[in-house]
Amino acid sequence: MKAITRAHGLRLERVKASKQFEGGSFRNTSGVGPDLKGSTFATMGEYFAGGQQRQPPARLPSTSPLELWQRKPDSGLRLTWLGHSTVLVELDGARILTDPVWGERISPVRLVGPKRFQPVPVTLEQLPALDAIIVSHDHYDHLDRWSIERLAKLEVPFFTSLGVGSHLERMGVPHERITELDWWERAAVPGTGVTLTAAPSQHFSGRGVSDRNRTLWSSFAMRGPKHSVFFSGDTGLTGEYAEIRQRLGPFDAVMLEIGAWHPSWGAIHLGPANALEALELLGGGLLLPVHWGTFNLALHAWDEPAETLFELAPRKGAQLVMPLLGSPTEPHHYQGLDPWWRAVKAVERGRSSRAIGDGA
Repeated sequence: MKAITRAHGLRLERVKASKQFEGGSFRNTSGVGPDLKGSTFATMGEYFAGGQQRQPPARLPSTSPLELWQRKPDSGLRLTWLGHSTVLVELDGARILTDPVWGERISPVRLVGPKRFQPVPVTLEQLPALDAIIVSHDHYDHLDRWSIERLAKLEVPFFTSLGVGSHLERMGVPHERITELDWWERAAVPGTGVTLTAAPSQHFSGRGVSDRNRTLWSSFAMRGPKHSVFFSGDTGLTGEYAEIRQRLGPFDAVMLEIGAWHPSWGAIHLGPANALEALELLGGGLLLPVHWGTFNLALHAWDEPAETLFELAPRKGAQLVMPLLGSPTEPHHYQGLDPWWRAVKAVERGRSSRAIGDGA
């Protein structure tokens, strides 16, 4: 299957004009990139002999948001985590969907590749009317062809990073419904009082071995008349978050990636400890962790990011919201934090105990 779409025409001209584009590809401001070759030997032994439980022993608990979605959020801001980096953001009357991934696998081939732990709590057909869809970058776990082809049939505008529109058009999204943004560029969500601003992140892009960094990767700030939300997309820890705070903050809620990380990937993925550092640079706000609990994409145990964040956050004075999959949560009304994933971990421990007993 052809996975590469080159920019051309006006799109190519905008790509070439970007400060982030140099020598035929996009780059991070810091100059760092994914040291995948350098980390191969460091991680190979861990991959084959690490012993981590990389998939949950049972489906993660979830709830249906359909009934609550029928009512507007009392506070004007409500977040529903639907798995990985897919969140329905209800912001001052607008509904914005981030990085929609409903496909069973995140791969160029439908029959192989990382498979999701459990279905999304709602089908695409059950989503409420949307005002905007954000696609932060073109990696398969953020730009899912199966999902985009179905969402393309809706009359919903797409907002994405510079160059990614070529992929969206190939997946059936009409050109006129695509807005591509360079870092610090802003666009209005039609029919709402909400604006979206693409902001720096520290990552990379590509859907094939020969198209590395042909498209940009971004975080996004969403601002309405009363509330503001930040969505990291994929990123490593970057000092540019302090500039984001200065230019686009403050934020009522911050969505940061915590999963699918490794110490040798620290420049391109946050992980839980660096997510807390990023939150501090952004000036705080209630933290909703994303990019975990859905796919086996790294060498850590499936629940390690959640457990580490749960342990470290109080030391940093960070406020966490970690709702069940599909549970609509209003940050202003949220009280308490229940480590619900531990009930799934208990299933694993119970199975291990029974296995030891049987062996005895």
